[in-house]
Amino acid sequence: MGIDRATDRATDRRARAGATAFYLVQGMCFAGLLAQVPTLQRGLGMSDGTLTLVLLAVPVVAGAGSVLAGALAPRTGSAVLLRLGGPLVAVAILATGLAPSVAVLYPVVAVVGLLLGVVDATMNLQGVAVERRYGRSLLSSFHGAWSVGGILGALAAVLAHSLGWSLVAGLGLVAAVAVVVDVAAGPLLLPRAAEAGDPVAATGGAAGRVPWRPLLLVGIAVTIVYLADSAASNWSTKYIEDALDGAADVAPLGLAAYLGSQMVGRLAADRPVIRFGPVLPVLAGGLLGAAGLTLVAVAPAPWAAVVGFAATGLGLSVVVPLAFSVAGRLDPDGSGAAVARVNLFNYVGFVLGAGLIGAVAEVASLRWAFAVPAVLALAVAALAPAFRVAGMRQGPPTERSTAPDVPGRR
Repeated sequence: MGIDRATDRATDRRARAGATAFYLVQGMCFAGLLAQVPTLQRGLGMSDGTLTLVLLAVPVVAGAGSVLAGALAPRTGSAVLLRLGGPLVAVAILATGLAPSVAVLYPVVAVVGLLLGVVDATMNLQGVAVERRYGRSLLSSFHGAWSVGGILGALAAVLAHSLGWSLVAGLGLVAAVAVVVDVAAGPLLLPRAAEAGDPVAATGGAAGRVPWRPLLLVGIAVTIVYLADSAASNWSTKYIEDALDGAADVAPLGLAAYLGSQMVGRLAADRPVIRFGPVLPVLAGGLLGAAGLTLVAVAPAPWAAVVGFAATGLGLSVVVPLAFSVAGRLDPDGSGAAVARVNLFNYVGFVLGAGLIGAVAEVASLRWAFAVPAVLALAVAALAPAFRVAGMRQGPPTERSTAPDVPGRR
């Protein structure tokens, strides 16, 4: 029995390391591509309107990829789809730099979106399975690895520009690293047999039933978070520079503060979630996010906006990981249907954010545009009770959760 327990713990540690690697690489690929969007736009001579359509195509098609993953994962297991989809995401991102025209770019971007959706859903399926085996909160640290990867992807673009590399060379660097890491991490993932769900489901429902109401409530919270994320990611630099008269070298600090605090919040969130359960962190996070966005909207100077973006990233950082954790508990058979459904709200929020913030800024001002997600963030706090699912671990970890940590654990 001792040997079996030691073997299980070694399997869990390997799976945690493998899942962490895929989260990190996915963040790196996504941010690496976004950081090169201005270069891509100049190279193909795209107007702002055309670029908006290209960017919106990604989350729309990614939704289809998430649905596809939800249908395939019960048959193949998430590990198979991750080992195939992860490297293909890297190749598809490199292909965007090779597109000779906008007409060719559209189908390439569609493929990128489809693969991103597949990998987004399956990496969260794998993360939920690993968390289930550990018996305690891990999803926040996995998403923290995604944030670390995002920062690395942005830095890769900075490096490429500083060295005078072409768009293809810059994207090629990210793609090469991504493929190597994914191929190395693939064998560490949990196989299909080890992903089986807990038959004593949190809902006590019949096998195979995934309740819609609690998923809808946490999904609305996810949508609001990604709407705020879209506002911070796409508009923070322009807001600080144009509305607050910030210098060109100060304006990007808002986005840096948002991403940095988001990373810290996610890497540190598992311990409070284990101690207090998911409701209190979501409640506190929603209130802090609303306060941060309010400070951004009323900021008298760039420094105040930077502080506001930092508070926003820290507060809202825990919501999405916990939403996937809830989805895992609401899926009696571990089929992946609940995780795939929650993942769809990610793309809904991104699309709504891209359109709503721009529309309000056009009609009123960017200050009012940031006031909208500030009000909506209060709804995240109000939805915190929806994250209470019977059976989610609270209090001290069990013997199962005392498996030694993998290197780099936070």
